[in-house]
Amino acid sequence: MGEPEKKVEDNILEVKDLKVWFPVRKGVFGFITGYIKAVDGISFNLKRGETLGVVGESGCGKSTTSRAILLLNKLRCGSITIDGVDITRISGRMLMEYRRKVQVVFQDPQASLNPRHTVMEILTEGIVYHGLCSKDERREKAVELLEAVGMPTDILDRYPHEFSGGQRQRLCIARAIALKPELLICDEAVSALDLTIRAQVLDLLGDLKRKLGLSMIFITHDIGVVQHVADRIIVMNKGRIVEEGTCEQVLGNPREEYTKYLMASVPKIGKPLS
Repeated sequence: MGEPEKKVEDNILEVKDLKVWFPVRKGVFGFITGYIKAVDGISFNLKRGETLGVVGESGCGKSTTSRAILLLNKLRCGSITIDGVDITRISGRMLMEYRRKVQVVFQDPQASLNPRHTVMEILTEGIVYHGLCSKDERREKAVELLEAVGMPTDILDRYPHEFSGGQRQRLCIARAIALKPELLICDEAVSALDLTIRAQVLDLLGDLKRKLGLSMIFITHDIGVVQHVADRIIVMNKGRIVEEGTCEQVLGNPREEYTKYLMASVPKIGKPLS
């Protein structure tokens, strides 16, 4: 008996009462004297095919939240449910499948790419490991991925240091979509790029979302950027969600002083992407 068909409006992700606390240790014996409450009891969901913008200043807990979803941070409490499965309780083959299903694009593409690997190795290592293609199909798959992110297809034998920052980020995006994920987390993915390249990468992410049916979490400190990619926004401050709603609600009529502060601190960058 097969799985029930998932409706478009279904939640792909549900986060409930998520807490990530880091212990503060002092003294010779390292006794715990307190906790840094990086994420302190937040709850939100992500609908299938939706892009959720997570906005806040450095240290607000947004990247800690993404690392918790990626199972890179230990939870103090709470649940993270993907497709109805609490991923904090999975292991073995289910964990391996989860790692394929949820991919991430980080801020620094240079640090994300192995400098000793060629473009073909970077793009195909994951899909070979997960059995999505054979070694004989690697070059063909790599070419398809390069075309998908607008990169020339004659670069398969080149290395990351030979490319610009924007090109390296396109390679990171290509590597992420290679595994055919359902959820893509972009953690400050355009903040290191200049304005022109940033707009191009945002356009690319929007195109890939529509073509591949991706759900996305877009994390940024720049509230002006999310209007280009997000359907809904949550604003974080000191480990908590202080405001949430659609782009029109949050950007058009912010309720919280912190949100107004974020909006006043960045220039307007044009109309949202259609």
